[in-house]
Amino acid sequence: MSDLTVAAAQRCVIEAMKRLGTESVPLQQAFGRVLAADIKANRDQPPYDVSAMDGFAIRSADVANAPVVLEIIEDIKAGDMPRKTVQPGQCARIMTGAPVPSGADAVIRVEDTEAVSETQVRINVAVKPHNDIRDQGESMRTDEVVLTAGTTITPGVVGMLAMVKAASVEVWRLPRVAILSTGDELEGLEEPFDANKIPDANSYALMAQVQALGIEPVLLGIARDEPSHLKEMLQRGLQFDVLLVSGGSSVGVHDYVRPTLEALGVQMKFWRVQMKPGHPMAFGVAPLTWVFGLPGNPVSGMVCFEEFVGPALRYITGHANLFRRTVMAKLARDVKHKHSRTEFVRVMLGRDSDGFTATPTGDQGSGILRSMAMAEGLMIVPAECKGLVAGEQVTVQLLDGTAYQDEAGE
Repeated sequence: MSDLTVAAAQRCVIEAMKRLGTESVPLQQAFGRVLAADIKANRDQPPYDVSAMDGFAIRSADVANAPVVLEIIEDIKAGDMPRKTVQPGQCARIMTGAPVPSGADAVIRVEDTEAVSETQVRINVAVKPHNDIRDQGESMRTDEVVLTAGTTITPGVVGMLAMVKAASVEVWRLPRVAILSTGDELEGLEEPFDANKIPDANSYALMAQVQALGIEPVLLGIARDEPSHLKEMLQRGLQFDVLLVSGGSSVGVHDYVRPTLEALGVQMKFWRVQMKPGHPMAFGVAPLTWVFGLPGNPVSGMVCFEEFVGPALRYITGHANLFRRTVMAKLARDVKHKHSRTEFVRVMLGRDSDGFTATPTGDQGSGILRSMAMAEGLMIVPAECKGLVAGEQVTVQLLDGTAYQDEAGE
């Protein structure tokens, strides 16, 4: 099987995905999930015409020749219902959100008035009908679809769901995700220090990437380079919806993962991608499980997660937008590129008068995890590129955290 391009491998993965059905969750647990059904309004909101300001409800005809003095006939607070009808020469003191009384067709802000006595007020400006009044049903109307299936539940959406009294909501089910690292060279987080071992950072970096998508994965631990133990651990992983296997997916004589997966009934769709880092990336499908064979180098595994696993998990969970947002940035320094593979360079982002700037995080070796820890984005270097020079516009795929900046926008 020839190496796939990144785009072809991404298509292959997404085409193999499917959603796992729906479930009902309490509103308090719905943040980050995706609606599986339309949501309709259960009332008009506001339920009647209300004041948009603290002030006085008046007849606009009475203030056409302002300033004028009007009689105050009642006070109306939010939650009160008006008791009187505003007649010519009269007004009602009104608070924001309170219903507009009969007879009144506008609201005057309190700062445009002067108190004359406890029962009289001077109106200093003329206004048109409907001034500072919010219409009944302005926010939503009974039986109107206010949220559509496929909507990601953000804080604003949670507010809307509470507004329509949706105590529970139907959402797409989250997949059960397992993470397995492989290799005799690895040292588990709880194991004694051994200077000859490599700490298993991969399991935890991948764990955090899965958690960032709102999914809590299961860490299966480390499978040793012994066929029977590897088989046992992979069999455990194949009981989950998605299995991420870190390491052992290359073609070396001691890389047993792919042949063991195939022996367990996994149909491998591809096992190499034209990318750097991440060339030995594999993907297969079992009757119950999607399997991602991620490279053992930590940066390679994390980059492959961003390009393939993350989009797949977002598809399963109902999202319409599968891939990280990209921005254009000005490259801060030259970048060499001698490969016929798409390269993902870890960069830090800044700003100048022209917009974003992108600065590589330093050495880009696939084992240098610090390059990923510092990264705010992945600069995409096309396979056909012969190198980039400082000042060029480049495409950067944003990573977590890049939605924030150190100064407030103007």
